[in-house]
Amino acid sequence: MDNPEKKQPNNKWMALINIPFQMGLIIFAFAWLGTWLDEKYLNKDELYVKILTLAGVFVALYNVIRQVNDLNKNR
Repeated sequence: MDNPEKKQPNNKWMALINIPFQMGLIIFAFAWLGTWLDEKYLNKDELYVKILTLAGVFVALYNVIRQVNDLNKNR
């Protein structure tokens, strides 16, 4: 039979491989929303895109930290 301990490292690597794609998607979505808000409300300083992109970076980093802590907890 298959040993579940053997499969666990592969699952950890798959989770770690997906992290950059998740980060990129989150940051892109926040930046796109900021661009849309700047165009809708005619903000010439592009304040929405700056704030929301920075918020997206923080959300993405929080997501990475949470996932890595979950991986370490399930050791």
